[in-house]
Amino acid sequence: MGRVMLPSELTERRFHVDRAAIRRYADVTQDYNPIHLDPEFAAKTPMGGVIAHGMLSLSLLWQSLAATFGLERMTGIALEIRFLRPVREDDWVVAGGNRADSSNRYDVWVRADGRDRSETVIAGTATLREPPVSPAISASNS
Repeated sequence: MGRVMLPSELTERRFHVDRAAIRRYADVTQDYNPIHLDPEFAAKTPMGGVIAHGMLSLSLLWQSLAATFGLERMTGIALEIRFLRPVREDDWVVAGGNRADSSNRYDVWVRADGRDRSETVIAGTATLREPPVSPAISASNS
């Protein structure tokens, strides 16, 4: 009775992955791999061009979860994901998810929309370890 209704969908978050965003992420993380920063080098790799850091793309999924459940719930979320495809420079990425069933699990994803594609680049499951309870109920139980 004290449980809060969980939403059926996560709040989507969208971000444009341009060269400046990739550079800022490289500076923050000190990850200067040329696959992310050097167009000439990246063009000669199997990726065929500059790609974003995987964790840059994944951070958008965390933003979606925070927007849905609030920052106070972030430590209670377990995330299991797979990186399926790279995010390319100038892609728009969108993160979100749908409730998997009546449990506390969500099927989560990050999709990339680029000049010539629209595809899922990250997929997985987010599980709320402890279901949220109504503030009134938890306050009266303390």
